[in-house]
Amino acid sequence: MLRLNRRTFLLSTAAATALSVYAPAMALAQATPEKGGTLRVAIDQAVSVLHPLLSRVNPEYLAAELLYSSLTRLTVGMQAEPDLATEWNANDTLTEWTFKLRDGLKFHDGSDCTSADVVASFEAILDPKFASPGKNNVGPIEKVEAVDPQTVKFTLSTPYADFPAAVAYNNARIIPASVIAGNFESLRSAANGTGPFKLVSYEPDRLVVFERNPDYYDPARPYVDRVELKVFPDLGAQVSSLMAGDIDLVATVEPNDFMRLEGADGVDTLRAASGQFCNVNFGTDIAPFNDARVRRALALTIDREAMVDFMTEGFGIKGNDTPLNKSYPFFKALPQREADIAEARRLLAEAGFPDGFEAELIASDRPAIRTQLAIALREMAKEAGITINVRTMPHATYLDQVWTKGAFYIGFYNMQPTPDGIFKLLFTSDAAWNETRWNNKAFDALIEEARGILDPVKRTEVYTKAQELMHEDVPSLIPSFFDVLGAKRAWMHDYAIHPRASMFRLDFAWLDANSPTRAA
Repeated sequence: MLRLNRRTFLLSTAAATALSVYAPAMALAQATPEKGGTLRVAIDQAVSVLHPLLSRVNPEYLAAELLYSSLTRLTVGMQAEPDLATEWNANDTLTEWTFKLRDGLKFHDGSDCTSADVVASFEAILDPKFASPGKNNVGPIEKVEAVDPQTVKFTLSTPYADFPAAVAYNNARIIPASVIAGNFESLRSAANGTGPFKLVSYEPDRLVVFERNPDYYDPARPYVDRVELKVFPDLGAQVSSLMAGDIDLVATVEPNDFMRLEGADGVDTLRAASGQFCNVNFGTDIAPFNDARVRRALALTIDREAMVDFMTEGFGIKGNDTPLNKSYPFFKALPQREADIAEARRLLAEAGFPDGFEAELIASDRPAIRTQLAIALREMAKEAGITINVRTMPHATYLDQVWTKGAFYIGFYNMQPTPDGIFKLLFTSDAAWNETRWNNKAFDALIEEARGILDPVKRTEVYTKAQELMHEDVPSLIPSFFDVLGAKRAWMHDYAIHPRASMFRLDFAWLDANSPTRAA
């Protein structure tokens, strides 16, 4: 039996971890946490659903994290640590994983949380009828079974070295088996989890309020009594509220707002290197983007240095049309693609477009950087004879009408726990969000092979081959990666911005005596 509890799992992955986090984001306070107070967090869009297995955007992930727990969670250093499970181990072939639950776990309604709830939760996640985004991101699970009330065993269809990190995926939350068997849809607007906070009120477009869970498994946490998520569709307004002291945390800020906040009295800016990116998704099954020469031509119109400056104000790095960068383990750089208009024109002519072509590029209005990428690509592609008409639409409309369906649109993605996580989320044939419909079988085989490799050198070699295939075939343009930026009031402590941008760990945060007193 291969023992991979928290300590040994960290040791087995440490050699391969290449994550880079800026020092300011890691500078946690050393003072003794104080209890009490109301923490106000600004979010930039509605919490459209509370259902943790269906959440899709960062405000929904935040609400789910406050209300629910997973078997493991990810540290700011991107390592798996205990959440509901205290330890885990695997067999020698990495095809069976066993997790031990904490004693005395309780749901918010007072009922016990046991291995039966874990089994029911994962069976729901894996049910294709339910269509949870977590289905293809929690690993190749074949069977889940309760060994005893506190022990859960997972049998996998193939070896999977990343499994403890995979079950920390945002949608892999544990919910009561009784709710799954009863009114499962009720969780869209109600909640019954084991998380650090309980739901008080839910106004998805305005305000979501939570209170401290007195039965949380760690009696010391959370430190604050109450959390309020306030929706600010106007990004400038949330920054102004932070500067005025009405808001304690803006989880994500734009580069221009970050620079505005730097040096502001009583405000701490937060920054972390990340694998977060904005991309251009091609529907590779729809003309003209079903021709790799057209996709490569567009890739060759991009001045990537200029794109980084335009989109991130220098808070980022160049991308190379694959979703990995040095923030991920097992990354190896490929030769950097640069602008080459003459070659772009040659490829277009070869593909049957000697005079270029015209296409509509769709961008959601959230975050605003999507539209910035679309406009930058429009201007850069002109020189090659490509006319791009940019259409921006409300994010809710984009999700309903364009996302996973369109031929040419802007995506935005957080860093995933592992390379496997990002590939299985977006680019394999069975990806949860197979937006490009690339469906490259050779690529699929490489990703599957990498899952069962513990040796970091061999695993890097396999992932490099997978990236080479993507770089050549260009199912998606990834011109740059962004640092994750945020800001908080100085009276808020022990909060570090997470490289994934979709994880928050607010149960560790606390407010000192300088914070304002707020009525419930």
